[in-house]
Amino acid sequence: MKKTLVSMALLMCLCVTIAIAQNNSNTIKSVYSKSDFPLSADPGFAAWKSITGVTAERGPHGELTPGHKTEIRSRWSDKNLYLLFICKFDQLYSKPNPSTTSETNQLWDWDVAETFIGSDFKDIKRYREFQVSPHGEWVDLDIDRNPTPPNHNLEWNSGYEVKARINEKEKVWYGEMRIPMDKIDTRKPQAGQVLRINFYRFQGPPPDRKRIAWQPTNSDNFHVPEAFGRLLLEM
Repeated sequence: MKKTLVSMALLMCLCVTIAIAQNNSNTIKSVYSKSDFPLSADPGFAAWKSITGVTAERGPHGELTPGHKTEIRSRWSDKNLYLLFICKFDQLYSKPNPSTTSETNQLWDWDVAETFIGSDFKDIKRYREFQVSPHGEWVDLDIDRNPTPPNHNLEWNSGYEVKARINEKEKVWYGEMRIPMDKIDTRKPQAGQVLRINFYRFQGPPPDRKRIAWQPTNSDNFHVPEAFGRLLLEM
């Protein structure tokens, strides 16, 4: 009888653990920083080395993408949201003559890490898009998926900053973003606030180009706001 009760208790604990894991599977926690810090694109940098992130290793339909595991970590300050992408790859596919002094339209045609961020939980088709390439190229857009055709405003400028570096030996590249909070949310940032978010990658040359999504969209299009996960600001 005693063994049966112990077994039942262990089973209940396991079920609770699984339920918690499932509830948190669509949430990335962003850890508060008392001060802003320089961009390093280095997971071993003091601001990043103790931060636990989330992993993206499946395509938009949930299929596995071997060799292209992506880790994303996040921090926030009173002024900025920080994102660090750790991107494994087999082969780079880079735009010739990359520019880091002005934004690169259609950067998504090449290797890139992306995030879509929205703060409006009523009009979920309004959000912002930010990209960084392995070479530090960038582009940001103001997205409105309500009209037909949708409006992807390239003229919008957030003033965000990026840094990137490539480790050819380890077959991994790193991309970091610093996004002004007031460009993604009208609220003053504080612990407990939640944003809508998803992360994506395009990697490698065609015809075997890889597409990775943190939260699968079940579509060939990444612009599916109904599939967004959550970013939680925490102390």
